[in-house]
Amino acid sequence: MAFPRWLSACGPWSWALVLGMAAIVPGMAQAAAAVKAVEVAENVWMVQGEAALGSSANRNFISNAGFVVTEEGVVVVDALGSPALANELIAEIRRITPQPIRYVVVTHFHADHIYGLQAFKAAGAQILGHPSGREYLFSETAKLRLEASRQDLAPWIDAQTQLLGADRWLTDAQTELRLGSYLFQIRHVGPSHTPEDLVVFVPKAGVLFAGDLVFRGRIPFVGQADSRQWIASLGGLIAFAPRVMIPGHGGVSTDPMADLTLTRDYLVFLRKSMGEAAQNLEPFEEAYAKADWSRFEHMPLFRAANRMNAYNTFLLMEQQGSK
Repeated sequence: MAFPRWLSACGPWSWALVLGMAAIVPGMAQAAAAVKAVEVAENVWMVQGEAALGSSANRNFISNAGFVVTEEGVVVVDALGSPALANELIAEIRRITPQPIRYVVVTHFHADHIYGLQAFKAAGAQILGHPSGREYLFSETAKLRLEASRQDLAPWIDAQTQLLGADRWLTDAQTELRLGSYLFQIRHVGPSHTPEDLVVFVPKAGVLFAGDLVFRGRIPFVGQADSRQWIASLGGLIAFAPRVMIPGHGGVSTDPMADLTLTRDYLVFLRKSMGEAAQNLEPFEEAYAKADWSRFEHMPLFRAANRMNAYNTFLLMEQQGSK
């Protein structure tokens, strides 16, 4: 099998995407999901992507986005995985409110969350992000990923699709944004899933936009993330005590504590099982085979992601030690 050149540049995490395609492809024949906003709390809306890998068939609609309608404008969190999807999201916002779109907060700069940014930029929104994302965003890896996407995700990603950075880089650990009667607490919680991870808490609504720190109802793609910091960051999100949580992937959570805990427990188990193996100098294959995955193996994308998550964690624990 020939693999696209960008996979080599992206590191081991990308092989999970390739190996997982075999499990996902049968479902790709289904009609693409519509971008339909659902109100999850008063004046807070979300659109939900598919639990799948990005493809031309699903238009790269595999991540969530959300928005809050205030008296002085709209704040959007994440921009979806193509300009066409972003334009559909903008149309949904226009259907709900005539208020202008003031801001787009980027939780992190992975393709499925940012390829729609140019549509929001054209709509007059100011893009907010964390500067730790600049290293990846302006890297050869991101460039190769975009080139590959122009082939693999055509026609939704094409020569006109651009990589955009933030208009305003948020350098503080926490930034407060006020619009109308709403306060938005934007907290930097990386390096976790990515170095630049941001979450957004809206106290008035009790809603937490968790980005890809939470993959609800499915196995997360851990990749080469700092899982130790990720676990610590999830503890910080639990302290918000949100009533509703919008994850980066999966359905809205009305029981955020349970979903935050499940993601944290999965990462803790990865580190414990692979850390013990690394400490005992066990081969990865033996360690993986004897680990008890029963709590997680029923979850979507387990086959696509878990083995690579475990392998990358095994390598990480060899470097960090077993803690």
